[in-house]
Amino acid sequence: MFKIDIHTHILPENLNEVTNTFSDPRFLKMDPIDDQSSMLKKDGAAFRKVDCNCWNHQKRIQECDSTSVDVQVLSTIPVLFSYWAKDDEGLTLSKFLNDHIAEVVRNTPNRFIGLGTIPMQNADLAIEEMDRCVNELKFPGIEIGSNVNGKNLSEAEFHPIFEHAEKIGCSIFVHPWEMMGQADMQKYWLPWLVGMPAETSRAICSIIFGGILEKYPALKIAFAHGGGAFPFTIGRIDHGFNVRPDLCAVDNSTLPSSYMKNFYVDSLVHDENAMNFLIQTMGAERIAMGSDYPFPLGEHHPGKLIEGMDISDATKQKLLAGTALEWLGLDKSEFTGN
Repeated sequence: MFKIDIHTHILPENLNEVTNTFSDPRFLKMDPIDDQSSMLKKDGAAFRKVDCNCWNHQKRIQECDSTSVDVQVLSTIPVLFSYWAKDDEGLTLSKFLNDHIAEVVRNTPNRFIGLGTIPMQNADLAIEEMDRCVNELKFPGIEIGSNVNGKNLSEAEFHPIFEHAEKIGCSIFVHPWEMMGQADMQKYWLPWLVGMPAETSRAICSIIFGGILEKYPALKIAFAHGGGAFPFTIGRIDHGFNVRPDLCAVDNSTLPSSYMKNFYVDSLVHDENAMNFLIQTMGAERIAMGSDYPFPLGEHHPGKLIEGMDISDATKQKLLAGTALEWLGLDKSEFTGN
């Protein structure tokens, strides 16, 4: 079956060329360990060890071939969003990252699709770079974080970004980062195990309660990690909306679950029962295969969970590629020639 992985991360091997020009130590730097791996450093301290498949697109192709992944959707590592940066430096970094992804896509257009990153801390510059991503670099969409410097995506300052994305048909992939409560639960990797699902639900709830999907119904927005905790707590969310409208319905009076047909999620839930529930709750037409390649918390054989499920081949193909193509506004023939 044709397979598109909508959730994969990449960074340029020459990242230091741009981040060394900035004085803020929070910008990510790469410290090579050997020709196969590098240590990412933030604030001068080790942040994460990455292997060469994080920047070497030929290595990525080899690993895609070994797991029968036909196409990867490339997006930057969330720590590189850098929304805390000065406006001009945020734009410079975004352009550098986006130009790198565009080059990878140009080199192998039948294997890769690019998603851009934009400086969300300045709406005008974000829209400017979004336009460049779509019109010049030919990306079908962008990736953004689940919050912007602690601000929910429902804040009025971000509405022009969503409005413009709807206007030009730019797809959006929302990835959790800077998880709420992260400083209070460092032990046991809890920010990634507990914080990320909660952070994704925060983003979805903010989008819904803030009326974003009501104002911009044609917006093509997808959320990472199966929508995080949101699909599995929608009963609680609806109930809270019903019993405390004075707190929940202040900006939008439509029941939250009504919008589950208006957004997409990836398939990264790691559990067959959870995947079955997600299909029953959202529908296969709202779920696209995503692996979080090349990181350890991802699905190491992308699509293996879906392929092993007792569902029809048509549903499997929808999950493995059909939904991705619909969300991105693309056609399979662009990659297969037929």
